[in-house]
Parts: sequence; structure tokens; C-alpha cells
Amino acid sequence: MSIVYDYFGGLYINLTNRCPNACEFCIRNYTDSLGDADSLILAKEPSAEEVKEELRRWDVNRYEEVVFCGYGEPTERLGELLELARFIKAGRGRPIRINTNGLADLIWGEETCPRLEGVIDAVSVSMNEADAERYNKLCHPVFGLKSYDAVIKYIRDVKNYVPYVACSVVASAISRESLEICRAKAEELGVSFKIR
Repeated sequence: MSIVYDYFGGLYINLTNRCPNACEFCIRNYTDSLGDADSLILAKEPSAEEVKEELRRWDVNRYEEVVFCGYGEPTERLGELLELARFIKAGRGRPIRINTNGLADLIWGEETCPRLEGVIDAVSVSMNEADAERYNKLCHPVFGLKSYDAVIKYIRDVKNYVPYVACSVVASAISRESLEICRAKAEELGVSFKIR
């Protein structure tokens, strides 16, 4: 069970396996691990103190960034995530990114983006599809059809609090038409666009 792992020059933190989506393309459908992780399937969610103890074993300064991304949606544990981000910033000053599905506001029932200000340096949001129906069919969100609009709102809101925001799609999971619609939406929203 890996809580902290190395993946392509980034130091990644795996806080939870919980996620409100069941995306058809999700990597956890195919393998238990990424990078140097032995397994990203958690027997139990680590406490913030357990993660801090694990981070003390790593030379955090040798990494380009620290990324909250594991086999679940990191904002499911937003309080712990922010506590850990502050811990990392205080001791090591590395840039911090969250890879998210953009459903934090639905998870918590409130606007969450203001809490990221001054703590998180970058957010990468999985847009995944071109509209609510296609998103619902591909990602199977527990929140249903309202999920897509929540993702778009999150992208719009989070750029007011975080210096760098990108949205992404998995090219192999969607049509070329959808990909281009998503690219145009990213441009309209004023954020970067990434193809995974």
C-alpha cells in the first residue's frame, strides 16, 4: 500500500480510494499501481500525521512538484489535503497541484475553491466530455446529470483562487468531436487544455 510515490518527476500523494465517479477509462480498472508505488489500493485512509511521517522519508526538494493524486478523488479529504499542503509549503516550498474531477462542491455541498487560495499552486480538472449526457455516460457520477455543470463551474471558479488551472480529457476515451468541443470550452473558460 503506497501513500507517497514517485511518478514522472513528481511526488504524488494517495489520500483516498473514494471517488464519486466510476469513469470507464480510469487506470485503477487496469492496474493496482503507477510509478514506483507497490499498490495504490489503500487498506485504510492514512491520517494527516501518517502522511507527514511518510513525507519526512522523502527528499521532497528533488521533485518538481507535489501532486495530490492517487486512486481516488483527493478533494474527498479536502481538510487533510490542505493541512498537508501547508505542511509541505512550510518545510519545503515545492509547488503543489491537485488532480481532481472537479466535483468538490457537490461532495461538500458548498463552494470549496476559496479554501485553496494561497495554498495550492495548480489544479488540473478532468473535464472528460463535451456535455452532461456524454459525461454521465462515460464517468457514471453518483451526482447524475448535474455533475457536468458542476465541473464547468468549478473550473470557472477555481481560476480565481489558484495561479494555474488546466482541464483535461483522455483522448482515447472520447470522440474527436468531443475533444474539440472540450478544447474550445477550455479556451472560453480561460484555462489551459491538456490531452492525456
